[in-house]
Amino acid sequence: MSTSPLIDCTALAALLQDPHTLLVDCRSELLDHQWGQRQYEAGHLPGAVFASLGTDLSAPVTAGSGRHPLPQAAQFAALLSSWGVTEQTRIVAYDQGPGPYAARLWWLLRARGGPAAQVLDGGWAAWVAAGLPVTQDLPPARAATQVPVREFTGTVDVADVAAAAHDPARVLIDARGADRFAGQNETIDPIAGHVPGAVNQPFTANLVAGRFADPAALRERWLQVLGPRAPQQLISMCGSGITACHNLLALELAGLGGGQLYPGSWSHWIRDPARPVASGAT
Repeated sequence: MSTSPLIDCTALAALLQDPHTLLVDCRSELLDHQWGQRQYEAGHLPGAVFASLGTDLSAPVTAGSGRHPLPQAAQFAALLSSWGVTEQTRIVAYDQGPGPYAARLWWLLRARGGPAAQVLDGGWAAWVAAGLPVTQDLPPARAATQVPVREFTGTVDVADVAAAAHDPARVLIDARGADRFAGQNETIDPIAGHVPGAVNQPFTANLVAGRFADPAALRERWLQVLGPRAPQQLISMCGSGITACHNLLALELAGLGGGQLYPGSWSHWIRDPARPVASGAT
């Protein structure tokens, strides 16, 4: 398969009958946890299974976690097993269009070392606009497999983030919109603002007309963000570790992979009132 983290509608349409391709519908809304399931039931790509952000792509929230903790390794392996995933499976994730929820599944698969995964560029919106088939039929169940349990790699903890905020050799990137980063119009988390020292790079800047920008344009942009630092010195965060994955996918597309994820992100940072909070554009 292509080594690109993206696949377009034309290429995916040619794979609908491929038994080794598994489509996963990741549509979601942060303020309506049942929205994605309703959309899936109303219509989805042929053969697609549904992955819930809250119960499949995250672990239960605890008093000390962010809003979307990473799933337990065994939990995620069991999910893949229930989908009939094998070493030959190619998973294609899609969401309503921009890609952050699909990027979450892409990152989870990449961080555990497989199976191979791609994101449908433009998602559901692009597929429907292209006049490609959709269905309400549930896919036939695949025979369960035994997917090995593997821990996720490529993450940092809150101590790493606190240290990076004061380390010029590291760069902490926040993927939220500029208003929430600045501490304005916060409608999700109980405390507004950002980690001191973080740099705002909204995930939407990776997109042009709802699809990922050209890899060369992404590379130029992200090289400016990195400056003299290697991609491995970048930490990606957001509100709860979702749109942060979109920035990591964009970096991968630009040939600048290796950045790390702060899974709990802002919603975890503010669990401890002793941690500092900044506001404003910088």
